[in-house]
Amino acid sequence: MSQISRRRFTGLAGASLAALATTPLAAPRAIGQAKPRLIVVGGGPGGGTVAHYVVKDAGGAVNVTLLEPQKEFTTCFFSNIYVGGFRDFKSITHNYEGLKKAGVNVVPEAALAVDRDKKLVRLAGGVSLPYDRLAIAPGIDIKFDSVPGYSEAAADIMPHAWKAGAQTQLLVNKLNALQDGDTIVMIAPPNPYRCPPGPYERISMFAHVLKTKGHTKSKIIIIDPKENFSKQALFMEGWEKHYPGMIEWQDPKMHGGIKGVDPKTNEVRTDLASYKAALVNVIPAQMAAKIARDANLTNQTGWCPIDPASMKSTMDPNVFVIGDACIPGDMPKSAFSANSQAKVAAMVIRSELAGARIFPARYANTCWSLIAPDDDVKVGGAYEPGEGRIKATSTFVSQKAEPDDVRKQNYKESIDWYNGIVADVFGAKA
Repeated sequence: MSQISRRRFTGLAGASLAALATTPLAAPRAIGQAKPRLIVVGGGPGGGTVAHYVVKDAGGAVNVTLLEPQKEFTTCFFSNIYVGGFRDFKSITHNYEGLKKAGVNVVPEAALAVDRDKKLVRLAGGVSLPYDRLAIAPGIDIKFDSVPGYSEAAADIMPHAWKAGAQTQLLVNKLNALQDGDTIVMIAPPNPYRCPPGPYERISMFAHVLKTKGHTKSKIIIIDPKENFSKQALFMEGWEKHYPGMIEWQDPKMHGGIKGVDPKTNEVRTDLASYKAALVNVIPAQMAAKIARDANLTNQTGWCPIDPASMKSTMDPNVFVIGDACIPGDMPKSAFSANSQAKVAAMVIRSELAGARIFPARYANTCWSLIAPDDDVKVGGAYEPGEGRIKATSTFVSQKAEPDDVRKQNYKESIDWYNGIVADVFGAKA
């Protein structure tokens, strides 16, 4: 990973924010006119990366503003490693000081609405900011009602922890409070959803914590609406090796359907049985975040269609949609994918706003999953535009019964990747 360049940052607040909001929109600029403006909504792996790469590589020719209400961002990627006790919470939480030093105008306000006709973004504080190009990487919203009986209020009892932060801490607190013999039930999400291997890595981390505490009587039950899942053979092999008899995965043919949950009793009901658990982790269906839906950037699927050659919204050539909110073709909804997509978007934005050279779009992804200490498996691929979508050109996946040193090296590789993506997204070391 190349070293991240840093530039002096001039704060954007008060009068300067008002000045930015009232500066006239411009067409192609002549000498002396204001710089073209890129506004980025969302400071995660997609938004942070596109903001960083445009400001880093455009030579000061583009004014880049990042809208992110959280002053610190907790990564959903590697949150399972925190759940398993391999990292602390601080290590997966990052601020935006690095992006500020690089030259990004970081505004700690939420973007409430996008007026695509006027090319304005309205902020929570009432100010509207103009843009020449808009990149949105707003992530997901949870479809709470996709699981009968579940709700946003119920998430305080049965955490989903599919948006990292307080929910992740709640999940860990509940996990650490379990007694030997307690039952954990996870309701896994239907396709498509953020991080396809994520629920099953989390199950592995639950099991690791229970095993470490000597909880030999405890059970983990996965109620899955899908007939199969990412890296299934590898997870099944790992669970049998490291946690024999502890984990039971039920597909729809076995459980017959998810009938609902009761937060008051911590009960999960299926056609097969009812389970009263000490910890219930409900991961419902998902959709693109509200700002993308309200801006009419989604289609009937609830996700945002994009041009696979540029990451532009098919609804608006001035808007780019990056990361979990988009329809990524063969790519999974992962942090690695969002980071890769953001680099393509940044290249196109620099070309359009600063006259930089453009190259054919190429994408990559790898998803690592820790099953047990030093037993890490991975899946990934290379991608490019094809047949109207982002199409896989090559793929790879870990094999069953691999040597221990291969799995150990996978984990080290994942740590190195985390440090690299943190530098890409936040302009700072992990």
